[in-house]
Amino acid sequence: MIKIKRIYDQSSPQDGMRILVDRIWPRGLSREDAGLDLWLKHLAPSNELRKWFSHDEDKWDDFKEKYSKELEAKRDQVEQLLKLEKDRGTITLLFAAKDQQHNNASALKSYLKNLR
Repeated sequence: MIKIKRIYDQSSPQDGMRILVDRIWPRGLSREDAGLDLWLKHLAPSNELRKWFSHDEDKWDDFKEKYSKELEAKRDQVEQLLKLEKDRGTITLLFAAKDQQHNNASALKSYLKNLR
């Protein structure tokens, strides 16, 4: 099972393995307080794509398409994530954005779901 969650939200045993999928470390959060198991910043959108999107909901569909193309070039890291889900049962993709629906973790979860 793949879940998504804001990194600022309370961690829970139901999160399973907690994986940050943002390129930039979340503001105002120490590494100790993050409760991370893994940080896969190279699986996050490129800086260029992240800046272009700028959390503009009107760009959401284009963002998902462009991000999917970037993920296709990172097949080894995507496979690593799918293996972690298989081995651990539950993984939670963590993100820092305020928008809970239009963020890279949500797009990544959708991408992974389509691979199955």
